[in-house]
Amino acid sequence: MVTVRAESLSVRLGRHAAVTSVTMTLEPGQLVGIVGPNGAGKSTLIRALLRLVRAKSGEVWIDGSPIASLSRKDVARRIAYLPQGQTLHWPLLVERLVALGRMPHLGPLSRLSDQDEAIVDAALTRADVLHLKGRIATELSGGERARVLLARALAVGAPGLIADEPLAALDPGHQLDVMDLLKAEASAGSLVVTVLHDLGMAARYCDRLLLMDKGRLVADGKPMAVLTEQSLAEVYGISACIEPDGEWPLILPTGRITP
Repeated sequence: MVTVRAESLSVRLGRHAAVTSVTMTLEPGQLVGIVGPNGAGKSTLIRALLRLVRAKSGEVWIDGSPIASLSRKDVARRIAYLPQGQTLHWPLLVERLVALGRMPHLGPLSRLSDQDEAIVDAALTRADVLHLKGRIATELSGGERARVLLARALAVGAPGLIADEPLAALDPGHQLDVMDLLKAEASAGSLVVTVLHDLGMAARYCDRLLLMDKGRLVADGKPMAVLTEQSLAEVYGISACIEPDGEWPLILPTGRITP
C-alpha cells in the first residue's frame, strides 16, 4: 500500500507556471484519473509527484516521508511510472525490455532470479503481450510497444502505478483491456493514477477524477460530479451531452463554445 500527498505544490518550467499550488492526497485502492486540456499541467504534476521535475514550492510525501528524503530507488520501488510517448532506441527483446522493470530491486551487476523471471512473465501476461516474447521491441507496432512498456511498469511490482496517457496508440479493444487492468490493480489495493484524454473512459472507470486547467486543480471528486456541462464549458470550451447510461456514463462533445 502506498499513499502520496502533495501540499501547495507548484512547478515552473522556464518562465511558465506549469503547476500552481496543488494540494491533494492519493490513497491506495483507487483508480484516480487526471484530466484537462492540453497544457493544463497534468504530466508535469505527476512528474513532480515523483521528483522528476523540481518543484518551485510546496511539499510531496510518500507514505508520510518527504520525497526529498527518499532515494530514486526507494521511490521507484514504491511507485512504478509509465511515461507518455516513449521512444525505443535499442533493439532489445521484448522480455529483456520488460525485465528492466526489475532494476529497482537489483544490486549492481545482479542477475535476474527465477522469481524475477516469473514476475516478468506475469507482467507480460497481464498486459496481453506474452505472445510477443522473442520479438525485437523496436520492430513492434505503436500499440504493441505501448502495451510492452505497460508490462515493464507492472514488472516493478510496486504498490503504486502512475501511467501517463496509457491509451495513446491503442485500438478500442486494447483501450478497454488496459482500463480493465488498471481498474483491477486498484481494486486489488494498489494506488493507480492515470492521465487520460478520453472523458468517457475516465467517467466509466475512474473512482476519482482530478480536473486541471492552466496548472491549477479546479475540481476533485467522483467523475460525474467533476465532468459537468458547466465544467466542460469552462475548462475545455466545449458543449457536451452527458448521459448517465446505467453505471457507464456517456460523454459526447457536441461543439466548441465561441467566446
